[in-house]
Amino acid sequence: MLNKIIDTLRLSLDDKGYDYTAGPIPKGIILLAIPMMLEMAMESIFALVDTFFVGQIGNGALTTVGLTEVMMTLVYSIAIGVSTAPMAMVARFIGEKAPEKAGLAAGQAMLLGVFVSLLIAVPGFVYADDLLRLMGATEEVVAEGAGYTRIMFATNVVIMLLFVINGIFRGAGEAAKAMKVLWLANGINIILDPIFIFGLGPIPAMGVEGAAVATSIGRGIGVLYQLYLLFGDRSVVKMGARAWVVNWAMQLRIVRIAANGAFQYLIASASWVFLMRIVASFGEAAVAGYTVAIRLILFTMLPAWGLANAAATFVGQNLGAKQPDRAEKGVWLALKMTVIYFGLLSVVYYFFAGPLVQGFVKGEDAVGYGIETLKIFAIGYVFFGVGMIPVQALNGAGDTRTPMLMNFVCFWLLEIPLGYWLGLEMGYAVQGVVWAVVAAEIILSGLALWMFARGRWKKAEV
Repeated sequence: MLNKIIDTLRLSLDDKGYDYTAGPIPKGIILLAIPMMLEMAMESIFALVDTFFVGQIGNGALTTVGLTEVMMTLVYSIAIGVSTAPMAMVARFIGEKAPEKAGLAAGQAMLLGVFVSLLIAVPGFVYADDLLRLMGATEEVVAEGAGYTRIMFATNVVIMLLFVINGIFRGAGEAAKAMKVLWLANGINIILDPIFIFGLGPIPAMGVEGAAVATSIGRGIGVLYQLYLLFGDRSVVKMGARAWVVNWAMQLRIVRIAANGAFQYLIASASWVFLMRIVASFGEAAVAGYTVAIRLILFTMLPAWGLANAAATFVGQNLGAKQPDRAEKGVWLALKMTVIYFGLLSVVYYFFAGPLVQGFVKGEDAVGYGIETLKIFAIGYVFFGVGMIPVQALNGAGDTRTPMLMNFVCFWLLEIPLGYWLGLEMGYAVQGVVWAVVAAEIILSGLALWMFARGRWKKAEV
């Protein structure tokens, strides 16, 4: 039994690839899920490491990171949305045994990613101060942290490419490559964070700006490694010279999927921005405590996104191989695994909220806000996972429009108004905001399961 587990783990971390359109379904899902979960765990550590080191500076610096990260989730959302297109298309083409078409889709997606990142970088860099004020930051926080915000927006191209290229690897079933990229980038960030924040030798202490510099360098090196892996015979995705020349027909196909995907995630992220703006009205301690709780939730949610991405790749490749029933069985299996994972985490977060929050934030008020936030999230945490799997399965099929509409209803028509009403009008403050999030996730999970069970995704075209 132990040898079988070791062999499965070794195979999942192998770059040589595996045919996910044949063989036992549980094995295929597990082989995809292990490296994808480890990949997402590494991505979540970026934010957690920054939170830990910046928290040593003070609540003002932590507030800067929290407010900026909320704004950067818009960038992450666009990057994830753009990456859904190459993930779905590459998976479909690999399932069809057409690696050259997969390479063309990959190259066009990267060109689109660079273009979009430039549209974000310029206004983000120029209006960093105003964006922080818009989020409710005090003048002291703006003075201390605008440089951090400016650097993060200016270097968003590495975020964009990191997500897009790893989406290519995931669609190709080469999840181990995406995992190794995040390991490298995160390892560099962990080493550089304290050096640039607190200074070492000839490197001056840069404070909160140092965290942005370290993170951008780490991600930049990760992108260079991604490009290395894509060339030659290191990937099943074959990138010829024509992949780097704008192909308008392929661009239109990518934009159609990516636009709905980006708007899907933008809707969800924008709701977090609005909710953070509401939380900011309750003071710096509320923002600091709420930020820590969110970081902890995301830390364990991102590995589950790895399992959801595994389901998406499995769906895409099996639809390409004309095996929709096999794709459906893989999704239900992934859903069962996710429910167990989130159920265990809910117990941990509810009963150990105190020591977990106290490890990242100082001040009695901030700790109190963080504990109450984490406990409420724990109560509804399972529903985050229940909705996650079918939504990603729809994305993997290339149907990004349905999740976009569901997000619009649950987050903009329900979560934001409910958060405002409970938090400000009813006087429940941060607790009201968090309960609004839980309510929206419960409804989203029900809608997602219903739409997936209907089966229209099996006929989606890419």
